[in-house]
Amino acid sequence: MWSVFAEPATEGMNAAAGGLGGLVSMLVTFVPMILIFYFILIRPQRKKDKEKREMLASLKVGDKIVTIGGIVGQIARIKDDRVFVETGSNTEKQLILLERWAISTVEKPISD
Repeated sequence: MWSVFAEPATEGMNAAAGGLGGLVSMLVTFVPMILIFYFILIRPQRKKDKEKREMLASLKVGDKIVTIGGIVGQIARIKDDRVFVETGSNTEKQLILLERWAISTVEKPISD
């Protein structure tokens, strides 16, 4: 009768000894996958976010911009996190108030 209870305990010990090998093989499989995931997805996204923050921080009056909605204009004034953008033709200028985060790109001259 006691042998019935003793057998699962010895099987558990054998599984624990084999479990170390299973753990190592699992780590050998998952660590490279995590590194590949980091270098393909996470790192480039962080770099892109950093470049966007630097671009938004370096905005100045006179820059030609494009918003995330496709509005093209020139920065007229900057006040904290708000940007006043002039759009339209030379005869009909319109002033639009935008949040800084709504700016998608800054058009740089080719000489830059």
